[in-house]
Amino acid sequence: MTADRTSSDDFTAVVNLQTASSLKLSENSTSDNSNGSGSAALFTDNNNSTNSKIVRMANANAKALGLWSGNNAASDANISFSNSFAWDFDASNGTTASAFDFVGIATHEIGHALVFISGVDVLDANGTGSFSSAASTYVSTLGLFRHSVTSRANNAVDWAADNRDKYFSLDGGSTPGTQLSTGLTYGDGRQASHWKDNLGLGIMDPTAGYGETLAIAANDLQAFYGIGWNLASEPDDSSSLMLLGLGTAAIAILRRRRSISVAAA
Repeated sequence: MTADRTSSDDFTAVVNLQTASSLKLSENSTSDNSNGSGSAALFTDNNNSTNSKIVRMANANAKALGLWSGNNAASDANISFSNSFAWDFDASNGTTASAFDFVGIATHEIGHALVFISGVDVLDANGTGSFSSAASTYVSTLGLFRHSVTSRANNAVDWAADNRDKYFSLDGGSTPGTQLSTGLTYGDGRQASHWKDNLGLGIMDPTAGYGETLAIAANDLQAFYGIGWNLASEPDDSSSLMLLGLGTAAIAILRRRRSISVAAA
Protein backbone atom coordinates (compact mmCIF):
# COMPACT_ATOMS: atom_id res chain seq x y z
CA MET A 1 0.00 0.00 0.00
CA THR A 2 2.87 2.35 0.77
CA ALA A 3 4.46 1.73 -2.63
CA ASP A 4 1.13 2.13 -4.43
CA ARG A 5 0.14 5.57 -3.08
CA THR A 6 -1.05 8.00 -5.76
CA SER A 7 -3.96 9.99 -4.26
CA SER A 8 -4.53 12.00 -1.09
CA ASP A 9 -6.86 9.23 0.12
CA ASP A 10 -4.04 6.71 -0.39
CA PHE A 11 -1.67 8.78 1.73
CA THR A 12 -4.27 9.25 4.46
CA ALA A 13 -4.99 5.53 4.51
CA VAL A 14 -1.36 4.45 4.77
CA VAL A 15 -0.25 6.97 7.37
CA ASN A 16 -3.10 5.91 9.67
CA LEU A 17 -2.56 2.15 9.45
CA GLN A 18 -1.44 0.37 12.60
CA THR A 19 2.35 0.14 12.76
CA ALA A 20 2.90 -2.74 15.21
CA SER A 21 3.98 -6.21 14.08
CA SER A 22 0.38 -7.43 14.34
CA LEU A 23 -3.11 -5.97 14.18
CA LYS A 24 -5.11 -4.96 17.22
CA LEU A 25 -8.72 -6.10 16.81
CA SER A 26 -12.00 -5.50 18.62
CA GLU A 27 -13.48 -8.98 18.33
CA ASN A 28 -16.23 -11.24 19.68
CA SER A 29 -17.85 -14.69 19.45
CA THR A 30 -14.69 -16.76 19.90
CA SER A 31 -13.58 -19.18 22.60
CA ASP A 32 -11.24 -16.50 23.95
CA ASN A 33 -14.28 -15.02 25.65
CA SER A 34 -16.98 -17.09 27.36
CA ASN A 35 -19.72 -14.46 27.17
CA GLY A 36 -21.30 -15.85 24.00
CA SER A 37 -21.98 -13.81 20.88
CA GLY A 38 -22.83 -10.18 20.26
CA SER A 39 -21.67 -7.03 22.03
CA ALA A 40 -21.49 -8.76 25.43
CA ALA A 41 -18.65 -10.93 24.13
CA LEU A 42 -16.56 -8.03 22.82
CA PHE A 43 -12.88 -8.08 23.73
CA THR A 44 -9.65 -6.59 22.42
CA ASP A 45 -7.55 -9.15 20.61
CA ASN A 46 -3.92 -8.04 20.85
CA ASN A 47 -2.23 -11.33 21.71
CA ASN A 48 -0.10 -11.39 18.54
CA SER A 49 -1.80 -14.59 17.33
CA THR A 50 -2.05 -15.82 13.74
CA ASN A 51 -5.25 -14.00 12.86
CA SER A 52 -3.72 -10.61 13.57
CA LYS A 53 -0.64 -11.26 11.41
CA ILE A 54 -2.33 -12.31 8.16
CA VAL A 55 -4.18 -10.00 5.76
CA ARG A 56 -6.14 -11.70 2.99
CA MET A 57 -6.96 -10.21 -0.37
CA ALA A 58 -8.51 -11.21 -3.68
CA ASN A 59 -6.29 -11.97 -6.68
CA ALA A 60 -7.31 -8.72 -8.34
CA ASN A 61 -6.30 -6.69 -5.28
CA ALA A 62 -2.86 -8.33 -5.28
CA LYS A 63 -2.48 -7.27 -8.91
CA ALA A 64 -3.60 -3.71 -8.15
CA LEU A 65 -1.00 -3.43 -5.39
CA GLY A 66 1.77 -4.81 -7.58
CA LEU A 67 2.21 -7.99 -5.52
CA TRP A 68 1.26 -9.96 -8.63
CA SER A 69 1.73 -9.03 -12.24
CA GLY A 70 -1.33 -7.57 -13.86
CA ASN A 71 -0.93 -10.26 -16.53
CA ASN A 72 -0.99 -13.11 -14.01
CA ALA A 73 -3.25 -15.85 -15.41
CA ALA A 74 -5.00 -16.60 -12.10
CA SER A 75 -8.75 -16.02 -12.35
CA ASP A 76 -9.99 -12.92 -10.55
CA ALA A 77 -13.63 -13.97 -10.24
CA ASN A 78 -16.35 -16.43 -11.14
CA ILE A 79 -19.70 -14.65 -11.25
CA SER A 80 -23.00 -16.29 -12.26
CA PHE A 81 -26.41 -14.76 -12.97
CA SER A 82 -29.70 -16.62 -12.79
CA ASN A 83 -32.15 -16.60 -15.70
CA SER A 84 -34.95 -16.94 -13.13
CA PHE A 85 -34.97 -13.15 -12.82
CA ALA A 86 -35.99 -10.50 -15.32
CA TRP A 87 -33.00 -8.30 -16.21
CA ASP A 88 -32.81 -4.85 -17.77
CA PHE A 89 -29.55 -4.81 -19.72
CA ASP A 90 -29.67 -1.08 -20.53
CA ALA A 91 -30.65 1.20 -17.67
CA SER A 92 -29.56 4.39 -19.45
CA ASN A 93 -33.21 5.45 -19.62
CA GLY A 94 -34.15 3.94 -16.26
CA THR A 95 -34.67 0.36 -15.13
CA THR A 96 -37.85 -1.46 -16.10
CA ALA A 97 -40.18 -1.67 -13.09
CA SER A 98 -40.43 -5.45 -13.27
CA ALA A 99 -36.71 -6.09 -13.79
CA PHE A 100 -33.34 -5.74 -12.09
CA ASP A 101 -30.49 -3.52 -13.28
CA PHE A 102 -28.07 -6.09 -14.76
CA VAL A 103 -25.12 -3.72 -15.25
CA GLY A 104 -25.51 -2.32 -11.73
CA ILE A 105 -25.59 -5.75 -10.10
CA ALA A 106 -22.71 -6.97 -12.26
CA THR A 107 -20.70 -3.94 -11.16
CA HIS A 108 -21.54 -4.74 -7.53
CA GLU A 109 -20.25 -8.30 -7.92
CA ILE A 110 -17.10 -7.08 -9.67
CA GLY A 111 -16.64 -4.80 -6.65
CA HIS A 112 -16.52 -7.88 -4.42
CA ALA A 113 -13.96 -9.43 -6.74
CA LEU A 114 -11.83 -6.30 -6.30
CA VAL A 115 -11.88 -7.16 -2.56
CA PHE A 116 -14.88 -5.38 -1.10
CA ILE A 117 -15.11 -8.35 1.24
CA SER A 118 -15.10 -8.82 5.01
CA GLY A 119 -13.82 -11.70 7.10
CA VAL A 120 -16.36 -10.61 9.72
CA ASP A 121 -18.81 -12.67 7.66
CA VAL A 122 -16.75 -15.77 8.48
CA LEU A 123 -16.77 -14.88 12.17
CA ASP A 124 -20.51 -14.18 12.00
CA ALA A 125 -21.25 -17.56 10.38
CA ASN A 126 -19.21 -19.38 13.06
CA GLY A 127 -20.15 -17.14 15.96
CA THR A 128 -20.84 -19.87 18.50
CA GLY A 129 -17.74 -19.30 20.58
CA SER A 130 -16.37 -22.68 19.50
CA PHE A 131 -13.33 -21.33 17.68
CA SER A 132 -10.37 -19.40 19.02
CA SER A 133 -9.51 -16.00 17.62
CA ALA A 134 -6.35 -17.51 16.14
CA ALA A 135 -8.52 -19.56 13.76
CA SER A 136 -10.12 -16.45 12.26
CA THR A 137 -7.40 -15.62 9.76
CA TYR A 138 -9.70 -13.69 7.43
CA VAL A 139 -8.94 -10.01 7.93
CA SER A 140 -9.18 -8.39 4.47
CA THR A 141 -7.56 -5.22 3.18
CA LEU A 142 -10.98 -3.58 3.47
CA GLY A 143 -11.08 -4.75 7.10
CA LEU A 144 -8.09 -2.53 7.89
CA PHE A 145 -10.48 0.42 7.62
CA ARG A 146 -13.47 -1.03 9.53
CA HIS A 147 -14.05 0.90 12.74
CA SER A 148 -16.50 1.67 15.52
CA VAL A 149 -16.58 3.98 18.52
CA THR A 150 -15.32 1.06 20.63
CA SER A 151 -12.47 0.10 18.34
CA ARG A 152 -11.39 3.71 17.98
CA ALA A 153 -11.18 4.06 21.77
CA ASN A 154 -8.93 0.98 21.84
CA ASN A 155 -6.80 2.00 18.83
CA ALA A 156 -8.01 -1.14 17.06
CA VAL A 157 -10.01 -2.06 13.99
CA ASP A 158 -13.49 -3.49 14.53
CA TRP A 159 -13.73 -7.18 13.67
CA ALA A 160 -16.90 -8.10 15.55
CA ALA A 161 -20.34 -9.26 14.41
CA ASP A 162 -23.00 -7.48 16.45
CA ASN A 163 -25.46 -4.60 16.24
CA ARG A 164 -23.10 -1.75 17.13
CA ASP A 165 -22.59 0.82 14.38
CA LYS A 166 -19.55 0.12 12.16
CA TYR A 167 -18.10 2.53 9.65
CA PHE A 168 -15.39 2.85 6.99
CA SER A 169 -12.63 5.28 7.93
CA LEU A 170 -9.32 6.09 6.23
CA ASP A 171 -7.86 7.91 9.25
CA GLY A 172 -7.82 5.16 11.85
CA GLY A 173 -11.42 5.70 12.90
CA SER A 174 -11.01 9.35 13.88
CA THR A 175 -13.48 10.47 11.21
CA PRO A 176 -16.55 8.22 11.00
CA GLY A 177 -17.20 7.56 7.33
CA THR A 178 -19.72 5.49 5.42
CA GLN A 179 -21.72 3.08 7.56
CA LEU A 180 -21.16 -0.65 7.06
CA SER A 181 -23.47 -3.63 7.51
CA THR A 182 -22.74 -5.60 10.66
CA GLY A 183 -23.47 -9.28 10.02
CA LEU A 184 -26.10 -11.61 8.63
CA THR A 185 -26.61 -13.64 11.83
CA TYR A 186 -25.55 -11.56 14.83
CA GLY A 187 -25.65 -8.11 13.28
CA ASP A 188 -28.23 -6.17 11.29
CA GLY A 189 -29.17 -9.04 8.98
CA ARG A 190 -26.87 -8.02 6.13
CA GLN A 191 -23.41 -9.35 5.31
CA ALA A 192 -20.57 -7.24 6.67
CA SER A 193 -19.07 -7.02 3.18
CA HIS A 194 -21.50 -4.22 2.22
CA TRP A 195 -22.52 -0.69 3.07
CA LYS A 196 -25.44 -0.28 5.48
CA ASP A 197 -28.70 -1.21 3.75
CA ASN A 198 -31.41 1.14 2.49
CA LEU A 199 -29.39 4.35 2.89
CA GLY A 200 -28.45 4.81 -0.76
CA LEU A 201 -24.74 4.71 0.06
CA GLY A 202 -23.43 3.31 -3.21
CA ILE A 203 -23.02 0.37 -5.54
CA MET A 204 -21.92 -1.84 -2.63
CA ASP A 205 -25.30 -1.62 -0.86
CA PRO A 206 -26.44 -5.17 0.02
CA THR A 207 -29.81 -5.16 -1.78
CA ALA A 208 -31.30 -3.97 -5.05
CA GLY A 209 -34.99 -3.62 -5.80
CA TYR A 210 -37.10 -4.10 -8.91
CA GLY A 211 -36.86 -1.02 -11.13
CA GLU A 212 -33.91 0.39 -9.17
CA THR A 213 -30.99 1.76 -11.18
CA LEU A 214 -27.69 1.29 -9.37
CA ALA A 215 -24.69 3.61 -9.62
CA ILE A 216 -21.15 3.91 -8.33
CA ALA A 217 -20.94 6.61 -5.63
CA ALA A 218 -18.13 8.62 -4.07
CA ASN A 219 -18.27 6.29 -1.04
CA ASP A 220 -17.44 3.31 -3.26
CA LEU A 221 -14.53 5.10 -4.92
CA GLN A 222 -13.01 6.17 -1.62
CA ALA A 223 -13.10 2.60 -0.32
CA PHE A 224 -11.40 1.26 -3.44
CA TYR A 225 -8.76 4.02 -3.31
CA GLY A 226 -7.98 2.94 0.25
CA ILE A 227 -7.41 -0.72 -0.60
CA GLY A 228 -5.09 -0.02 -3.52
CA TRP A 229 -7.05 0.86 -6.66
CA ASN A 230 -6.58 3.93 -8.84
CA LEU A 231 -9.29 5.76 -10.77
CA ALA A 232 -9.31 5.40 -14.56
CA SER A 233 -12.01 6.44 -17.03
CA GLU A 234 -13.51 3.73 -19.21
CA PRO A 235 -12.21 4.69 -22.71
CA ASP A 236 -15.26 3.51 -24.65
CA ASP A 237 -17.94 5.06 -22.44
CA SER A 238 -17.21 8.23 -20.49
CA SER A 239 -20.42 7.79 -18.50
CA SER A 240 -19.17 4.57 -16.95
CA LEU A 241 -16.30 4.12 -14.53
CA MET A 242 -15.69 0.41 -14.62
CA LEU A 243 -13.17 0.73 -11.83
CA LEU A 244 -14.91 -1.89 -9.87
CA GLY A 245 -12.62 -6.86 -10.73
CA LEU A 246 -15.46 -12.58 -5.46
CA GLY A 247 -14.62 -15.74 -5.95
CA THR A 248 -18.24 -16.84 -6.32
CA ALA A 249 -21.27 -14.59 -5.88
CA ALA A 250 -24.68 -15.84 -4.81
CA ILE A 251 -27.86 -13.93 -5.61
CA ALA A 252 -30.99 -14.77 -3.63
CA ILE A 253 -34.47 -13.34 -3.99
CA LEU A 254 -35.99 -11.73 -0.92
CA ARG A 255 -39.64 -11.85 -1.82
CA ARG A 256 -40.91 -9.93 1.19
CA ARG A 257 -38.85 -6.88 0.30
CA ARG A 258 -39.07 -7.52 -3.45
CA SER A 259 -35.36 -7.08 -3.79
CA ILE A 260 -32.26 -9.00 -4.68
CA SER A 261 -29.69 -9.59 -1.98
CA VAL A 262 -26.21 -9.64 -3.48
CA ALA A 263 -24.01 -11.72 -1.25
CA ALA A 264 -20.26 -12.15 -1.11
CA ALA A 265 -19.38 -15.81 -0.74
